[in-house]
Amino acid sequence: MTEQLNIHHDRTSHQFETVVDGHRAYLAYVDLGKQTLDIYRTFVPDALRGRGVAAVLTRHALEYAEREGYTVIPSCSYVEWYIERQASAADGSDRE
Repeated sequence: MTEQLNIHHDRTSHQFETVVDGHRAYLAYVDLGKQTLDIYRTFVPDALRGRGVAAVLTRHALEYAEREGYTVIPSCSYVEWYIERQASAADGSDRE
């Protein structure tokens, strides 16, 4: 993603969100208590797909979780894939 996104963390609605070209994309989570977040959905409208928006939302959510000491349950398949990809890249086994 070459453009800079403004990510807003709506703590009341438990979402990280951004608006690009009038289109809203978001990542939703549930705070399960005991310092555990269940990230269960990312949504990026068709008009924004392929631009890295979901990755930026996910990165912000995971950075927030780490900073605040949360464990993350990646119920969303995209978030699960993102975490696995980051782990592969960190250990040098990312062979795309």
